[in-house]
Amino acid sequence: MIHRPRRSVLYMPGSKSRALDKAATLPADALILDLEDAVTPAEKSAARDLVAERVKARPFGPREVIIRINGADTEWGAADLAAAAAAKPDAILLPKVESPDDIAAARAVAGDIPIWAMMETPLGMLNAAQIAGTTGLTCMVMGTNDLVKDLHACHVAGREPLLAALGLAMLAARANNLAIIDGVYNAFKDDEGLRAECQQGRAMGFDGKTLIHPAQLAVANDVFGPSVEALDEAHAQIAAHEQVAETGGGVAVVNGRIVENLHVENAKRLLAEAEAIAALEAAAR
Repeated sequence: MIHRPRRSVLYMPGSKSRALDKAATLPADALILDLEDAVTPAEKSAARDLVAERVKARPFGPREVIIRINGADTEWGAADLAAAAAAKPDAILLPKVESPDDIAAARAVAGDIPIWAMMETPLGMLNAAQIAGTTGLTCMVMGTNDLVKDLHACHVAGREPLLAALGLAMLAARANNLAIIDGVYNAFKDDEGLRAECQQGRAMGFDGKTLIHPAQLAVANDVFGPSVEALDEAHAQIAAHEQVAETGGGVAVVNGRIVENLHVENAKRLLAEAEAIAALEAAAR
C-alpha cells in the first residue's frame, strides 16, 4: 500500500488565525490543526469554532488536514469531536489513545472520517497491536514528549529510552498496514539534531515526522523523501530483475548485490512514493 506523502506533519495552534492563514502557504505535506496542547483552556471554545470554520472553507490546497481534538475525558472533548466531524477534515487525531474502545467511540460520531491515534502513554504502547487493528484507524502518531514524561525518562540523543516503545508502535502499524509518524523534535533551531533524529526515524521505517515549527519543514522533507541515489538504484534494480526474467535465467545483480523479488517490491514502493511527492508539490504551487 502506498500512503500519501507525510514526510512533514506540522502542528499548528488552532487558536491563532494568522498561523492558520500561514499554514496554507507552507511546504508541509500535512497539517495538524491543534485544539489540545497548543490551546489554553480559556481559548478552547473559540479555537474549536475557528478551526471548524477554516476546515469547512478548504483553504489549505492539496495538504492533508487533520484536527487534533481534546480527549474524551475532558470538558471539551465531546464538543471538539462533534465539530470536527461536521467540518470533515481528512482525519481526526485522538490524543492519548490506550485501547480500541477509544477509536470505536470516536467513530460512532465521526462516521467514515479516518481516525489517527496519538501513541503517547505506556498503556498505549502495551496495547499498540490491539489499537492498530481497530476498524477506521489509518495512522499512528508518536507522542514522544508525553511518553518521556510518563516513563520518568530523559530526552537524550539517540532516544535510547524510547526505542522499545517506538519499535512496538512500528510493528503494530506495519502489521496492520497503517501509516506511522514519528514524534516531534523540540529544539526547533537545531537543524543538525533534527536531521539526525529524522535520519533515525527514516531508518526505523517511519513515514515522516511531526514538527512544531515551519523552520523544520525543509529538513524533514529532505530526509523522508527518497534521495536521487536511492531512486537511481530502484530503477536499476527493476531493470536488472526484468532483464533476467526475460532471458530466463541467471541472477540479477546491482552494485554488487543480488536483487530478489523483495528488493523489486521495495524499489517500486520507493518510485511510487517519489511520484506521489512530485504530484503533491506540483499541486501546491
